Amino acid sequence: MEAYCVKCREKREIQEPVAAYNAAGAPVTKGTCSVCGTKVYRMGRTDAHEGLPKPEISRKKEIKRKGKLVIVESPAKAKTVGRFLGKGYTVRASVGHVRDLLRSKLSVDVENDFEPRYRVPNEKRDVVNELKKLSEKAEAVYLATDPDREGEAIAWHLMEAAEIEEDRTHRVVFHEITEDAVAHAFAHPRTIDMDLVDAQQARRILDRLVGYGISPILWKKVRSRLSAGRVQSVALRLVVEREREIDAFIPDEYWSIDADFLPEGGKTSYRAKLAKINGNDPELGSEDAVNKILDDMRESVYTVDSIKHGKRRRNSSAPFITSTLQQDASRKLGFTAKKTMSVAQQLYEGIELDGQGTTGLITYMRTDSTNISDVASNEVRNYIKDKYGKEYLPKVPPKYKTRTQSAQEAHEAIRPTSVMRKPKAIKKYLSRDQFRLYRLIWQRFVASQMNPAVYKTLSVEIIGEGAENAYLLRASGSQLEFPGFLVVYEEGRDEDQTEEDEADSDTIPIGEIKEKQKQTLEELYPDQHFTQPPPRYTEASLVQALEENGIGRPSTYAAILSTIQNRGYVVRENKRLEPTETGFLVNDLVVEYFPSIVDVNFTSHLEDDLDLIASGEADWVEIVREFYGPFSERLAHAEEEMPEKKAELQKVGRECPKCGHDLIIRWGRYGKFISCSNFPKCRYTEPYLEKIGMTCPECGEGEVVRRKTRKGRTFYGCSRYPDCDFTSWKQPVPTPCPNCSGTLVIANKRDVQCMDCEKTFLQDKVLKESEMA
Repeated sequence: MEAYCVKCREKREIQEPVAAYNAAGAPVTKGTCSVCGTKVYRMGRTDAHEGLPKPEISRKKEIKRKGKLVIVESPAKAKTVGRFLGKGYTVRASVGHVRDLLRSKLSVDVENDFEPRYRVPNEKRDVVNELKKLSEKAEAVYLATDPDREGEAIAWHLMEAAEIEEDRTHRVVFHEITEDAVAHAFAHPRTIDMDLVDAQQARRILDRLVGYGISPILWKKVRSRLSAGRVQSVALRLVVEREREIDAFIPDEYWSIDADFLPEGGKTSYRAKLAKINGNDPELGSEDAVNKILDDMRESVYTVDSIKHGKRRRNSSAPFITSTLQQDASRKLGFTAKKTMSVAQQLYEGIELDGQGTTGLITYMRTDSTNISDVASNEVRNYIKDKYGKEYLPKVPPKYKTRTQSAQEAHEAIRPTSVMRKPKAIKKYLSRDQFRLYRLIWQRFVASQMNPAVYKTLSVEIIGEGAENAYLLRASGSQLEFPGFLVVYEEGRDEDQTEEDEADSDTIPIGEIKEKQKQTLEELYPDQHFTQPPPRYTEASLVQALEENGIGRPSTYAAILSTIQNRGYVVRENKRLEPTETGFLVNDLVVEYFPSIVDVNFTSHLEDDLDLIASGEADWVEIVREFYGPFSERLAHAEEEMPEKKAELQKVGRECPKCGHDLIIRWGRYGKFISCSNFPKCRYTEPYLEKIGMTCPECGEGEVVRRKTRKGRTFYGCSRYPDCDFTSWKQPVPTPCPNCSGTLVIANKRDVQCMDCEKTFLQDKVLKESEMA
């Protein structure tokens, strides 16, 4: 029998061989080198091992574990939670997800129950390795990721990637980062909820199947860098269909008639509106029809038919959920959905306050529940009673119906963690955006727990008897009697929404009017109108439409809006969402070849199926299989039948300075740019400048162009930059300032403001006077 001798550096015959077992329990033969006498041994069982007792295998020394490891998503959250837990706890941040599907491949085995293939990205390997080392030394590991499906999935991926034993892993959930909430969560840990993990995993896999299935077809048939998503495609369809409604809209002419009356023996006139003609709604579609009515009304006799007094109660809105927060922040603060969620995340994770350390200011901001905890309810009720008085406090705390049937009732609405942290008191610790959003959340929450506003209402009906027709005119108004919640907050409105007519009832001389009293007609006011097309979506109204149709969930709204804009399918102009040519093209192809993907009802039902998975009532593999069968057939059909619809190259109207070919507009990763049509032979490019039709007011040579910052914010500058550094966040107009001849910019829908003297003017008046000059 031979063995390798390290001294002779070759195999030698074993002298005096002895059969044995090593420390690991493996059979070996020991001996010495027959040439030099050096000890040698050889691995492997021999006949000599038969009957030889096998030694007990020495076990590895057990690791002495000490302390507790807590893993959260963000460093800010880690800092806040760590302060509450104190000694004995090590708090670390995973910085979001630590595993995901491979980016370069589908990473879903459609032949094997859609098994996903996860990978720790290169940029997360150091984080995972550190968490793995820390977890090995800890006696217990607490996964304190966010209290939703995404957070549950992150917790599961952390346990898998860092190889943390299940019996040492605890899941803790809190909806606000306060000392009491954190202490309660750690006193009641649970295991990871695999139903929630499966629901998130099913959503991720469905989105991957759709995106990685349709997108390559669009690259081939239309152009590269396009994408289609399971939910983003529905949002795009809503925007495109609204634009087509607007384009197809034909306005109808209609007229209204107001009248000024003076009560018999009275001194004060008032205005009423024509409501009925011969008991029917007025149909005044032309000026000729109106003139005939006016002639008859002028000769009619008018008397008061009835005077009705009443009261109207206006209830406060529910505390914020994710969708309503995004909507109101858009209307009142001008925030995009993405910005709203970013700032809310900062408020949730914690802000450094003097004497209090890093403190979470609001509850979790991804929620669809309007519930309020008893502790928060008692605190705000005491505050309302002390601040405003008993008359502002309802006898019973208000309860609001949750909009979404699938809302997670264990969650709470978005509210301040303590109503006693009044916005003004902590303003100095917050950035401007943080303060404005916190104030909005604080005001909405307090108002939601207050009594309704009460209005006194008045309605006067006047009957007119004419030679040809009988007329009913109505004067109405309301007067605020008790402000209620309005002392704190009033919900924002879209520009398209018309506020209820709440004219002060003092304008109607109620002391001079009596029933059956004659009224003298003083003047008639005919007014021509045209029906208006439906408005383009704002981010706020699109989120509302998605929510009403059951599309997406609180954690997805901001991502949906960002995606359709980043892909170049939709642009945001003056807060309105307009589809681009590419958006129309992609939508039409997806609608034709993948109708179920962009069907609102189908997508809504799929969201319901995900909710069933989350509640343990459905199997995620079966849901995905049911979807993928018909979808894969559609993919094959589209691959064969979808025609090539390359978007026509838009010429700039100039020649390439390098080779003389036409310059054209192309789409890249970051939007439009100008390139040579002779690409790839000629690689000349230049930025795309969107001109607004105005000469630069600073240098007088360049043109004012619309640009975007790296974060997507629109601003205006000179096309000669950097030679001219004129910039403005607001759109300039060619008309000079009437006061100082400076540059005017559009301040809002109604006003323009001078950049030099800062005076404000009515937009319509200034621009009309400029046209007439």
